[in-house]
Amino acid sequence: MARIVMKFGGTSVANLERIRNVAQRIKSEVDAGHQVAVVVSAMTGVTDQLVGYVREAAELYDAREYDAVVATGEQVTSGLLAIVLQSMGIPARSWLGWQLAIKTDGAHGAARIENIDTADMITQMIAGSVAVMAGFQGLGPDSRITTLGRGGSDTSAVALAAALKADRCDIYTDVDGIYTTDPRIVSRARKLEKITYEEMLELASVGAKVLQTRSVEVAMKEKVRVQVLSSFKHKPGTMVVDEDEIMEKELIAGVAYSRNEAKITIMNVPDHPGVSAAIFGPLSEANINVDMIVQNVAHDGKTTDLTFTLTAADLPRALDVLEKAKPLIEYETLTHDANVAKISVVGVGMRSHAGVALTMFKTLAEKSINIQVISTSEIKISVLIAAEYTELAVRALHTAYGLDAVAA
Repeated sequence: MARIVMKFGGTSVANLERIRNVAQRIKSEVDAGHQVAVVVSAMTGVTDQLVGYVREAAELYDAREYDAVVATGEQVTSGLLAIVLQSMGIPARSWLGWQLAIKTDGAHGAARIENIDTADMITQMIAGSVAVMAGFQGLGPDSRITTLGRGGSDTSAVALAAALKADRCDIYTDVDGIYTTDPRIVSRARKLEKITYEEMLELASVGAKVLQTRSVEVAMKEKVRVQVLSSFKHKPGTMVVDEDEIMEKELIAGVAYSRNEAKITIMNVPDHPGVSAAIFGPLSEANINVDMIVQNVAHDGKTTDLTFTLTAADLPRALDVLEKAKPLIEYETLTHDANVAKISVVGVGMRSHAGVALTMFKTLAEKSINIQVISTSEIKISVLIAAEYTELAVRALHTAYGLDAVAA
């Protein structure tokens, strides 16, 4: 007997027919003798609708009331699933964030989980009841409902699995696993049997949308074995595990891309200590995250150019912040470009193999794709290119690193 957490996303519970399909999945695990906890998202489109209501009600809204409204989507789904399970003769009950006491910090709209009290849930699970938990929500220090940010149900599921000391956390989605790249772009992309936490974290952070970044962070920290699999196909998915569980490590695990990028270049900035703080300090205070940063060599020993990237949605605010900070920064001109994409290759094999970056640069050069910015980590190389070359770059790199599936 195992203890399993099963998480179902919005497409998996989009209507009652799909909720009944989910219930059958749960029943098969119960019939196998396992203790089961389930985490559900809101039905597809419901959260967007609720957010729309809030924004229509007031342009400047109370974040605590925002959370009270948008958390209701998961409440509906958890209750409906519990009802369907009960109709099938399976003991079940729904749990909301405040009932289970998923304690979070007070950052409404983007709260972080601090502690989960699972004692009552475990007692009921041992007695044979399926626990159906509303994802995406918790309880803040002010005893108000909090939400964890978009995609937060993945984080809810992994955190619950850690608190329950579950043997596995299964994340059910509309894809059947984690692929070497987006199969919609590369038809010969391969499904991975296993991938390391570090690789998955890097892929999630640079554009792969299979798992939410924070959920992978929690899984890696708490050593929760995560499986990504399809709600609609009955076959194994991809396991996200510790590096020690993978005997033969791939040089490159995958190629990811993100079109949600923008580039800002600040020209003729005085080259003296403190200038970077003058630029990035105001951006940080405005909660604008900066990604890739490149500073040119000073032209004349006095001024330099500095380029950085950020999410496209933050570009208007960033331009406004930098314009207001111009007297402090003392730059001459500022340019921006939202017609860019970030392409990344990720793999733990980079640690022990030379030439990975050279392969990337040569491959892009052969396709006449200019590299605008480069960023690296121990197991990742990212480049910024013109957006119109995104698919060409992904296909070329996927082939160059030997990731194409062998034709049957």
